[in-house]
Amino acid sequence: VQLVESGGGLVQPGGSLRLSCAASGFTFSSYAMSWYRQAPGKERELVAAISSGGGFTNYADSVKGRFTISRDNAKNTVSLQMNRLKPEDTAVYYCTRLGGGYRGRPEVWGQGTLVTVSS
Repeated sequence: VQLVESGGGLVQPGGSLRLSCAASGFTFSSYAMSWYRQAPGKERELVAAISSGGGFTNYADSVKGRFTISRDNAKNTVSLQMNRLKPEDTAVYYCTRLGGGYRGRPEVWGQGTLVTVSS
């Protein structure tokens, strides 16, 4: 089982980034997926989650209206489109496979990708 994130980097406040996660080693379409993040000195927190079929999503209040999670079950990928980025969005972002549906708990983690929002 492997999750590999890409797309992180440095962006100015107000800018956009798109993170992608390539999944392998399991039946991707059977699992809900999510993105978590961990900012310096803070605990990991849920950013967004999506059900196995893509029909249900869940977002942290801090990103609602700015971030969009999506998935492509034909390509075994899950993405996070991040718009109107703020300095407080700076964090390492992790792709996770969830157990127990889109409101479940992470059971597999990627290695993370760093997003830095700064002018």
